[in-house]
This record gives sequence, C-alpha cells and structure tokens, in this order.
Amino acid sequence: MLDQPLNHRDSPRLFGRADGLPAGWAVSREPVGYEAAVAAMEARAEAIARGEAGELVWLLEHPPLYTAGVSAKGGDLIDPTRFPVFESGRGGQYTYHGPGQRVAYVMLDLTARRRDVRAFVAALEAWVIDALAAFNLEGQLREGRVGVWVEHKGPGWAREDKIAAIGVKLRRWVSFHGISLNVEPDLSHFDGIVPCGVTEHGVTSLVDQGLPVTMDEADAALKAGFERVFGAVVEIPLPAGEGGTRRIATGG
Repeated sequence: MLDQPLNHRDSPRLFGRADGLPAGWAVSREPVGYEAAVAAMEARAEAIARGEAGELVWLLEHPPLYTAGVSAKGGDLIDPTRFPVFESGRGGQYTYHGPGQRVAYVMLDLTARRRDVRAFVAALEAWVIDALAAFNLEGQLREGRVGVWVEHKGPGWAREDKIAAIGVKLRRWVSFHGISLNVEPDLSHFDGIVPCGVTEHGVTSLVDQGLPVTMDEADAALKAGFERVFGAVVEIPLPAGEGGTRRIATGG
C-alpha cells in the first residue's frame, strides 16, 4: 500500500479505458438491502465479463449492518446482536454500512483498463482523495492500513481517523464491491466492531470534520473525482423505490 497520495490531479484518468467508453453511473435514492445489492452486483459483474453489459458504478445507502470481509477475525465483532451481520467476499475485515454513508459499488472491467490489482486499488484511493479535496479536506494513506485517513484534532489532542473504507473483489478481472465514504453516519454504530481490525485509530465523517456536506454534494464530488481518475461516466436512471436492483441486474 502506498504511504503518499498519487499525484492524480497532474495525471488524469490514471485507470481509464483504452477505448474511452464511459462507465454507467447510477444512484439509488432509497436504502438497498445488502443481500439484494450483492446479488445485483454479482449478476452485473458476470454480464460484464460475458460482454453483455457495460461497466457500472452504483451509489447507494444500506440500512445499518455489519459485513465481514475475507480477513475478518471473530474477536473483532464486539456486539453481534446490534445489527445484522453478513459475510462478504470482498477483501478486508469487519466494516459498518448504514444511513449517512455513501457506498459506491464499482463494477469495472480491468481487462479493458489494466490487469493490475495494486494499481486498481491505488486508483480507488486516488478517487476518494480527489473527492475529499473538493471540500478542502486532505485525505491520506498509511502503510499497512487500508482506506483513506484524515488528521482529526481538538483542544490538546490529535489522532488519525478513517473517513473512507476500500474493499474489492475481482472475478474474471471484473471488480465488484468498492468504497464507502462517511458523509454523516451515526459514528456510534461503529462501536459494535473493530473497524477493519484497527484498534488504535478512530472513525470520522465529513460532518464530524465540521463540513456540513449533503449526500448530493458528496455524490457530485465522487463523480468529478471518478472522471478524473477513471474516465467518463454516463448516468443511468433507476426506478423510484426499487433501489436500482432490477435495473442494474439486467444491464444496459
């Protein structure tokens, strides 16, 4: 893992497609259940691998829940009865998803971009850092710690807090799962786990940092940052109340 941000503003489209085709960009306005989201993601990823659907970035919120990545340790689940717990095929350990957190599921074809997992993760990091910069917040990377961190200071104290998590999986060189950015979640909900196995650092959000950012503003920053790092997108409308699951699963 890199310990310094990529110079992404000087190097646009770090992970763009050689053919320049845009990725789909979809936003669900209603909360989407985790199992439905995973089923939709896996169906879309398979369709992309077969050449039957285009790439997609899907932005959504989940109801409160915990997920266990492939490296999760049982002792890091502090309160297993607080929220539903789901096993996840993504990389990483335990994490929380819930209202006020923007989850971006990223279904990209690395064969059309670059078959380089490390470069792909670095591009995801650069994307989040770019989005945070839109609010004059410096996102940072740390050796040995996955995700994006910020310096959090108060009277007589200072610490490093995580503001965004990254966990992805690849199948036939198509990615799924992705990132989660804390906009305004209830930070006490993270108390039921050891987030990503890290005990000596905390968790923060844009609002916790004194930035009254709305979800729409966060989405706009994520979209602009994605286009600088990964290339163009095209918006895909989703049916109201469906959470986008049916539309996303059937491609187009």
